[in-house]
Parts: sequence; C-alpha cells; structure tokens
Amino acid sequence: MSVSSLESTHPDREAPIGIFDSGFGGLTVARSVIDQLAHESILYVGDTARAPYGPRPIAEVREYALECLDHLVEQGVKALVIACNSASAAMLRDARERYKPLPVVEVILPATRRAVAASRTGRIGVICTHATAESLAYDDAFAAAPHVSLHTQACPKFVPFVEAGTTGGDELIAAAHEYLDPLTSAGVDTLILGCTHYPLLTGVISYVMGDNVTLVSSAEESAKDVYRVLAENDLMRDGGEPTYTFLTTGDAKEFETIGARFLGPELAGANQFTGGPGSRDLGPGGTV
Repeated sequence: MSVSSLESTHPDREAPIGIFDSGFGGLTVARSVIDQLAHESILYVGDTARAPYGPRPIAEVREYALECLDHLVEQGVKALVIACNSASAAMLRDARERYKPLPVVEVILPATRRAVAASRTGRIGVICTHATAESLAYDDAFAAAPHVSLHTQACPKFVPFVEAGTTGGDELIAAAHEYLDPLTSAGVDTLILGCTHYPLLTGVISYVMGDNVTLVSSAEESAKDVYRVLAENDLMRDGGEPTYTFLTTGDAKEFETIGARFLGPELAGANQFTGGPGSRDLGPGGTV
C-alpha cells in the first residue's frame, strides 16, 4: 500500500499496527498494545540513529518522522501510532491528513483526557523531556479544560537512567526528589508520565509522590486509544497468532539489548531499516 493510494483503500483487518518512535520509549506503547490487544500484530520502527528528536528543529523532526511513517504505510499497516511526544507535537495534524483513512493515534491527548477525568482538584502535573516542555504541547492539550492548573517539570536525567537499566538506587531516588518534590509542594493529585520511557520508573515515581497521587501513563492511555479506533473502524483481528517485527535505523543488536528492557520477551530480534528516500526494508533478512 503506497501513501498515494490510501484514499481508495480500506485497511486490512489482518494487517499489523504500525508504531513509530524516535527510539526505544515507544516500546512501552507497544507493550501496552500487546497487553490490551493480544491478537494484534505489530510493526515497529525506532529511529534510533537520529534520536533524540528533542533538540532538533521542528522541520527536521517532521521530515524524519514522515519518512518512518511513510515506510510503515508502504508495508501495509492498518493504523499508525506516533509513540513520540516530540513527533506528535511537530506533525500530528500533517500525519492525519496525509494518511487518511488510516487511524492515527498519538501520546499526548489520550493522557490529557485521562488526567482530567482522574483529577479531583484540577491540579495536574506533567513530567517530560525539555523538548516536550518547551513545545507547550500539553499546555495546548489542556486548553479545553480551563479549570486545570497545570504544573510541568522536565526530567532530563530520567531517560539515561532507563536506558542504562537503572530503576532504583540512591542516585535515582535523589533525582526523583529533585524533579518531583516541587510537584508535591504544588499539591498535584494527578501526574502524567509524559515520556514513554517513564513507565519503567513507576516504582520510584510512586514512592516519591505518594499513594494519593494518581499516575497516568501516556503509553497505557495511547494503547486504550488504539483499542478504541480499531473497534470503531471494524479493524480488530478476530483471533490467530500475532507477529511482532521491530526495525531500527541504528544498530540492531543494541536495539535488541536495550529494547528488551522496555518490551520483554516479545522482542526476539530486530532488523535494520536504513530510512531516507527510496530505501526499502526487506523484513527479516536485511535492507537494501
């Protein structure tokens, strides 16, 4: 299926769900999709060779993201998930227009909706990367809920901890207090984990914030949105064994090692996707 032929094509129920991220964090979205939609196949592209997207100009993020999403569409996916806060902020509207009639799900609005529903006081916190904080994407998303008092905290040390496999210890707990204590002081009762790496730090975040604060995972809420759009568009598989395929623009072995921390045993292997105009992945076996 090419991008140009989408308008006249109805997605195939048996096709995989396409998930895109700039790197590894989107695998937490894939994990939630696997947990909630056990029969669905997944085709994942992680642009690890060009990550992180956060410091890049928006035009560059848009270009790279559309390259990867185009590739997923050309492989015949039935829905797209933009599992990257930076990419969602940069090109969500472009993607929804470009890939009609494919459903396109992202990570910001689903978490926002859940946080508004969960909060008792209207004081909501968001922890995220500097790039997401500076994009004001969550501020824009909460604009429709004027009663909400939003408190945003960038947590730049969290991603390196996760990718190193560190989920405990004095250094991490100290960093968590540094970032989260101001949110506790602000009286937030609901906290959005606004980076798809952060679900792996739920233990330390919950420990520092306390039991009275509701944690909202953008990964889990996005997976719920995937469930919803598949049901509404009659695109759910009836059954059968799913397949899980993982592509990376970076080193495949590194992707397998780090990615397994995010996803678990379903990540049995990864293939390299070179990206860029005109390149094509051959699936298992390599690229041209």
